[in-house]
Amino acid sequence: MRAWANLYPWDVDGDPAAAGRIAGLGLTGVTLAAAYHAVRAVTPFHPGHRIVTRDAAVYYRADPSRWRGTALRPARLRAAASRPAGSFERAAAVLRARGLAVTAWAVLTHNDRLGAVVPSAAVRNAFGDTYPWALCLAAPAVREYAVTLAGEVAALPEADAVEFEACGWYGVEHLSAHDKTAGAAGGAAQWLLSVCFCVACQREYAAAGADPAWLAASVRAAVDALAGGAAAGPAAAGPAAAGPAAAGGAAAGGAAAGDAPAGDAPAGGAAPGPGMKALPGAVAGVLDGVRADLATRFQREVVAAARDAAPGKPVYLHVHPDPRATGANPGYDPAALAGVAGLVLSCWNPATAPALVTRAAATAPQGTAVAASLLAVAGLGGDPATLPAQAAAVHAAGATELRLYHAGLASAGDLAAIRAFCARV
Repeated sequence: MRAWANLYPWDVDGDPAAAGRIAGLGLTGVTLAAAYHAVRAVTPFHPGHRIVTRDAAVYYRADPSRWRGTALRPARLRAAASRPAGSFERAAAVLRARGLAVTAWAVLTHNDRLGAVVPSAAVRNAFGDTYPWALCLAAPAVREYAVTLAGEVAALPEADAVEFEACGWYGVEHLSAHDKTAGAAGGAAQWLLSVCFCVACQREYAAAGADPAWLAASVRAAVDALAGGAAAGPAAAGPAAAGPAAAGGAAAGGAAAGDAPAGDAPAGGAAPGPGMKALPGAVAGVLDGVRADLATRFQREVVAAARDAAPGKPVYLHVHPDPRATGANPGYDPAALAGVAGLVLSCWNPATAPALVTRAAATAPQGTAVAASLLAVAGLGGDPATLPAQAAAVHAAGATELRLYHAGLASAGDLAAIRAFCARV
């Protein structure tokens, strides 16, 4: 199988030895961040720094004319005359010169800066708490932002393909900011706390025939029931929900309310798990149906924007096959995959990765690549020595490509394991 490794631009930019070091691993190419969320990262070999801290930003030369009039936009847009090449272009150029294909990697609904600057664009939970790191895909400003970003990244001449992370619902999960949320009813309430009730989402629920206040009260009661053992009662006495998804039977994508997803939960994301069992079926049906429809619209618009900007350039989505999943690898409906060249799955748990790949491969249209992302850094909890066995397992389950996370964060020992693995495959 062909293998790509993830990189940040600062792993390469300013390090004369980096391109040769990466090319020497035997990879097909690299997945290079072009637009990313806030991050603090180590750079083990860079001659100029060891720790890099970045706010959410784009790393290519953004065109202000594309963003004119948009409510959300990248920081520090500059006029054409004063726009030097960004670190993405500089890194991509030296990597391509060493024979590596470059895939532009862009994060869409995870943006710590924009959600803080424009709170109306951020996810708001049933308790009224706003998540500034999570952009709500129901908000028109967020859809406009994502479509503009997707088109601009796809059009980059230095990119041979594009991958979109967080192309769907984001939520309470956020691996940053000294996170202290693990005690919130364990992981059971994560999905419930990720359901959005911003103004745009409330309009969508009302259009589906449900009372947004009733839905929010039901979610609050379910969260409290998980935390304290109280009965989740408001929905039982509330108004009947109308609309095609409100019958309380099969949820969007064919998963019954309360079912846990098969395979991995999305890395750094919220899988539904037992939290859904605390909701009455009618409430779960409305939330599933509306959120699935909105996610499908969003994903279709993003993919269309990328394909229109760069016809023929492959477009990949980071996803999870459970339609309720949120986060970096959000759920999807197979109907949203028209025009997608491939799916990227977070297969960081070797025990459950084959089941995850099997489930996704079964829903992917014929000819769609299935890329399994394997954790190749021991310091992040990976086991690089077992990469050959992990690759064989996901390949047998239906994976056709690999992503190795993350060459820029890798130690010398990790890189040696990656090199040995690529020599075998």
